[in-house]
Amino acid sequence: MKKVILHKGREKSLLRKHPWIFSGAIDSIDDNIELGETVEILSSDKKFFAVGAYSPHSQIRIRVWSFNHIEINKVFFTEKISSAVTFRKSIIDEKKYNAYRIVNSESDGLPGLIVDKYNNILVCQFISAGAEKWKQTIVEILVDQLEPTAIYERSDADVRQKEGLKSNKGMLYGKIDSGEVIIQEDNLSYIVNIFTGHKTGFYLDQRENRKIISEYSKGKNVLNCFSYTGSFGIAALVNDAEHVLNIDSSEEALNLSTRNFQLNKINADKFTNLKADVFTELRKQKSESKKYDLIILDPPKFVEGKNSLNKASRGYKDINMLAMQLLNDDGLLFTFSCSGLMTPELFNKIIADAASDAGVNLSIIDRLWQSGDHRVTTSFPESFYLKGLLVKKG
Repeated sequence: MKKVILHKGREKSLLRKHPWIFSGAIDSIDDNIELGETVEILSSDKKFFAVGAYSPHSQIRIRVWSFNHIEINKVFFTEKISSAVTFRKSIIDEKKYNAYRIVNSESDGLPGLIVDKYNNILVCQFISAGAEKWKQTIVEILVDQLEPTAIYERSDADVRQKEGLKSNKGMLYGKIDSGEVIIQEDNLSYIVNIFTGHKTGFYLDQRENRKIISEYSKGKNVLNCFSYTGSFGIAALVNDAEHVLNIDSSEEALNLSTRNFQLNKINADKFTNLKADVFTELRKQKSESKKYDLIILDPPKFVEGKNSLNKASRGYKDINMLAMQLLNDDGLLFTFSCSGLMTPELFNKIIADAASDAGVNLSIIDRLWQSGDHRVTTSFPESFYLKGLLVKKG
């Protein structure tokens, strides 16, 4: 195993079992290390710390596989995937839910690997050099342990480029005639397109928040912004919301949204789908003095890197301020950020500043986060990316 030696004093994160080693922490490396190759990580005085996958193109130069001095092979991946599956089975009621995350990258000790289950189909993302190198082995283990009818790859995230990897999509195992899969979420059903949908096809991380929104929706006039394929709106209407206006810029997503409302037997007069830019449309509705009882803001990832955090913060503030001005007195706002670099403290401050500029008083009713299958570990706080607030106006 080739060796990587750290600069003196740069092992503090490893002592906390954090799985990333940045390029600036490295003092020297052995020659001719291949993309994704397993290396041994040593301190400046040659003390062993970990073994990990080497990525020469990324700022995250090494992602740790293990803090034990072990061989990284099929047995290692078999044990890790088995542990991840066991954890999900302990928290997911499979009689109610047939779609959930099975492997959540670093939080399951498998950096750069995402595996989502949609009924009997698995969708994988290999977004690190190490995960890419072991792709075939991982697929074989998933087939053995989970017996899916098919495995589809959605390695089309931008982070692949930072790892020196090309975007990749396609079948890894089995055969499917269509990218559409119907999943079950308690008493609701959703059509998911694993070929073209966001992320791996659906926002599985919002499962618990859909239930919470449903609980607050009875009799409410609802505005669902960045509505995608309609899941928040459907959750609201099954608990007798008065009406839902869904706004999204994607016609494809809105078309699938309509089919999802039909699938759940929701009358067409209970919802309206509007193709529009959310920022522009909210300003228009404000000028028209429109009002709502409940507003949902679940925008796409605004923060792509540290350099864009200030700009993204202004975007979050702007859109939340507009939503607050569209709320009736005593109205409810569910607002989210899925940007990992957006801390809960900063998000809270943005919402408070938006309320101040909007001239409204808000009370925090609940704090919201990703569903439990999107595992968060204390040694890897970056795994906590989805944060949200339920606030009440007045």
